[in-house]
Amino acid sequence: MGTAWSVPPGGPRPSAGSGARITGGAAFAGTLMLCSGFLAFLQGVAAIAEDDVYARVGSYVYGLSLTGWGWIHLVLGGLVAGTGTGLLRGADGARLPGVLLASLSLVTQFLFLPYEPVWSVVVMAIDVLVIRALATWRSGPGGREGMPPGRAR
Repeated sequence: MGTAWSVPPGGPRPSAGSGARITGGAAFAGTLMLCSGFLAFLQGVAAIAEDDVYARVGSYVYGLSLTGWGWIHLVLGGLVAGTGTGLLRGADGARLPGVLLASLSLVTQFLFLPYEPVWSVVVMAIDVLVIRALATWRSGPGGREGMPPGRAR
């Protein structure tokens, strides 16, 4: 009698690699990227629809049309959200693209400041938090994220 039927042949299977479990910085960055990407996507849709959401800016050095800015936000938002989803699924390979896309989003929001200043500053702050979380994230054996090598929790 027992629960031999519930144990796979050969004994319990070891857990998947270090990318299977996300905690700390990876979960934080992935969640922020998913939210930021979705909101940038909506920002792009509003700009493409040319609603009265954004003020018309007269003379501006980086003066793309509002439709141009909309497409930039739409594509970048989709890429950022996709990378955030990859981080939440435990893909270690999404870390470098995450830093690059968050940096690109930061620059894009800086250039979009005249259209929506408060929103751009908020998204820029989120991008800085994502970059910090991904830059300090260490995925090591046993899921010891954020710990210096050789130190156990």
